[in-house]
Amino acid sequence: MSQDTTTDPEETSREDDRAYALDRRNVVAILDAVDAEDRDLLIDLMEPLHAADIADLLEQIHASDRVRLVRLYDREFDGDILSELEEGVREDIIGMLTPQVLAEAVRDLDSDDVVDLVEDLDAPQQAAILGALNDADRVAVQQSLSYPEYSAGRLMQREVVMAPEHWTVGQAIDHLRSSDTLPEQFYHVVLVDPRLHPLGNVTLGKLMRSRRDVPLADITEDVFQVIPVNQDEADVAYAFNQYHLISAPVVDEEGRLVGIITIDDAMIVLDEEHEEDILRLAGVSEEGSLSDNVLETARQRFPWLAVNLVTAVLASLVIAQFEAAIAQLVALAVLMPIVASMGGNAGTQSLTVAVRAIATKDLTGSNVWRVIRREVMVGLLNGLAFAVVMGIVGVVWFGSPTLGYVIAAAMVINLVVAGLAGTVIPVLLERVGIDPALASGAFVTTVTDVVGFLAFLGLAAAVLL
Repeated sequence: MSQDTTTDPEETSREDDRAYALDRRNVVAILDAVDAEDRDLLIDLMEPLHAADIADLLEQIHASDRVRLVRLYDREFDGDILSELEEGVREDIIGMLTPQVLAEAVRDLDSDDVVDLVEDLDAPQQAAILGALNDADRVAVQQSLSYPEYSAGRLMQREVVMAPEHWTVGQAIDHLRSSDTLPEQFYHVVLVDPRLHPLGNVTLGKLMRSRRDVPLADITEDVFQVIPVNQDEADVAYAFNQYHLISAPVVDEEGRLVGIITIDDAMIVLDEEHEEDILRLAGVSEEGSLSDNVLETARQRFPWLAVNLVTAVLASLVIAQFEAAIAQLVALAVLMPIVASMGGNAGTQSLTVAVRAIATKDLTGSNVWRVIRREVMVGLLNGLAFAVVMGIVGVVWFGSPTLGYVIAAAMVINLVVAGLAGTVIPVLLERVGIDPALASGAFVTTVTDVVGFLAFLGLAAAVLL
């Protein structure tokens, strides 16, 4: 008898959703080891886990379990785990570690990872970490901290593999093999002139497959981007994504090589920028996380709820102007939320597209009017389609063809305005230096609510009463 080996698509989808997630059985076993205070078992269970998975575990478990786990795990704590933790949890864990364990954890980290650890810590915790470093590493980290926050200088690592422009492949390979100060990971050898100005990148792949007598200058990469040390990290991440960079040298005001940024750090910034935009569009602080307590979360969300309350009051004032009309025709009260809701959803769609295009620098002065026209036309077409639907609803539900015409017209007006506002408002905010992801949502919602109520109630008052 043949055996049915057909795979259930739903089961496959569920397995895909769980891919790379922490195994719940492992988490339970780890917490059981903590409860039993069995340090050897805890180490055995934690040893196979990647630093990122351990960080996820620490972020997801209860704060009291986290304290007991960290204290039991103690001297096994790894600097890579600290690098993977979100800021709030990381700060708490650093406070739990003894100076000896902390020193051992950060000693082998690259300078950029150490900078990421210490830049948001209190002075005593910063001093504890810096005190664990040797003199050269401490000076490198302090120099990086002297650059503006969110700049390339904070993002770069000071450990750079460089070679004089006149070297050959053989000279470079001999240097790499004899050096005991190379970074743990690197992707390029940076060619420099006598004044340490970067001239080009040589990939390790080209270096290893070229003959020893080949000049390094003959095998440099075609794409070579130099990053100013004060450039905003969001622009750095954009450059990496736009030009498919693996690493890029960082230069000071005189154009001299001071560090290097690698793709892993650039992609972390890009991911953070995307996450920040999503949270801001939802009116949630980008500082919030699942590890925050109730009071912290409530405090972060309160200001945005207050802004929404103000906009809701403004929409209510518009409704109040048509109180008499609503009192005479109850159908208006039933149907008007539909018009406002459809406009709000359409505006959010256009807004999301516009904010994302601004963030990726795809929406520029050369195409902004074309994009605005497109969103308005989309709003018009969708408005006409739903106008037919709501016109029929008005006739069938309330037996009033005139009411159907009114809500149909209001639907068209509001969806056209939604497409216009969802595109124009973030563009205008960006032009005046306000983050469109932060402020656009409240403005677009207010516009669509006010216009929706004005159009529907105004037309109803003029035509039906």
